[in-house]
Amino acid sequence: MRKVVVFNLLTLDGFFEGTNREIDWFNVDEEFHEFAAAQLCSTDLLLFGRVTYRHMANWWPTEQAITGDPAIAKRMNSIQKIVVSKTLDKAEWNNTKLIKKNIVKEILKLKQLYGEDIFIFGSGELSSFLNANGLIDEFRLLINPVALGKGNSFFKGLNERMDLKLLKTKTFDSGNVLLYYKNKKS
Repeated sequence: MRKVVVFNLLTLDGFFEGTNREIDWFNVDEEFHEFAAAQLCSTDLLLFGRVTYRHMANWWPTEQAITGDPAIAKRMNSIQKIVVSKTLDKAEWNNTKLIKKNIVKEILKLKQLYGEDIFIFGSGELSSFLNANGLIDEFRLLINPVALGKGNSFFKGLNERMDLKLLKTKTFDSGNVLLYYKNKKS
């Protein structure tokens, strides 16, 4: 069975974005970009919430993205994508399907299909919803060496204890630390 893997950049104090959705604190460099490209090539399906989907769909098909990062842009524009949204009417980015209803049932179906692990990049609200419904198998949390003091918590909406098992870690020269955790309930 395929796993659903969440990858997100976080601050030391657990925020995935600032109070105004700002992500200007992301600590990324060439080493990060090489890792991100390899990770993107290890999946054949991306899940997005509405906000992240719009951001990605408005960036990756642009000439600036295609010329600035051609390998990633080619992969992002060609890979199968699913956007989960109750408010969007259509998803127009290449190879994108929209799920509006029966979200848990639809994600369970996707997990049963043959293929690589399913990745969620960003999409904090979707990640919280799927986690609350026991659908997240692995968390890959890239801790950036910054604390915001306030922002949007990655585990917002968590109503009960969640036990995780550390699978491995990776330290980047930038000071970022990637933590791989398995959800013990999955």
